[in-house]
Amino acid sequence: MRSVSVTRREFFGFAVAAATVGVGLSAAPAAAQSFGTMVDYSAGVPSAAAIKAAGHIGVIRYVSDRRPGAEWMAGKPLRAAEVEDLRAHGLSIVSNYQFGKADTADWRGGREAGKRHADRGWALHSAAGGPDTAPIYASIDDNPSQREFDEMIAPYIEGWESVLGADLVGIYANTPTIDRAIDAGLASWFWQHNWGTPKGHVHGNAHLHQFEIDKRAIDGIGVDLNRVLAQDYGQW
Repeated sequence: MRSVSVTRREFFGFAVAAATVGVGLSAAPAAAQSFGTMVDYSAGVPSAAAIKAAGHIGVIRYVSDRRPGAEWMAGKPLRAAEVEDLRAHGLSIVSNYQFGKADTADWRGGREAGKRHADRGWALHSAAGGPDTAPIYASIDDNPSQREFDEMIAPYIEGWESVLGADLVGIYANTPTIDRAIDAGLASWFWQHNWGTPKGHVHGNAHLHQFEIDKRAIDGIGVDLNRVLAQDYGQW
C-alpha cells in the first residue's frame, strides 16, 4: 500500500477542519459555484496554447493505456511532453483512469482489477510527472444498478484504495453511483457525468461536472467540457 504522510487538503492549506477529514471522506464543494472549465479528450492532444485560448483552466487526462484496436485513441496515455506544455501555459491537470468500456468496463473485474488498474494508473501518472499528492479518478462510465455497485463497483474501488489509499482515489460516475460510494465510505473525489443522473442535477459533493460531450473541438481534436466545482479538485 502506498503511504502518503500529508493529505492534499493539508498540502493546499485549506480550512483547518479539512485537515481532519478522515480517509474515505470527501470535501464538500459548493455545487452552485463554478471555478472555471476543463476539457477531457482521448483522440489526440490539442496544444496547451489552444486550450488556454479557448478559455479553459486545465485538462482531465487519461493515465491509462488505449484499448487494443482503438487506434483512434491517439491521446492515450498522458505523456511528460504534454505535461510540460500544459505547465508552461499555466494549465492544471487532473488524472483519470479508464481502459475498458461497456462489456469490458474496468469495474466488472472487481477488487483484483482495481488493484491492477491502480498500479498501472499510478505508474503512468508518475511517469508523466504527476505528484504523489494528486489523486486518480477511476471511471464508472455507466449507469449501474445497486446490485452491480455492491457486487463489482464497490470491490473495484476497494482494490484501488488498497493500493493508493482512499485519499488518492476518486470516481467518475453519475449521481446515484456517487451517492452509493459516499454511503459505502468509498472514494474521496467525485467527477460527475450525466448518464443516469436526473436531468439538471449536480451532486453537492461533486468536485467536477462533465456537462457537454462530443460537441466541439480544439486543434481539430474532439473535447468534452467540465465545470470545476471546488478550489481543490485533485489538480496538479
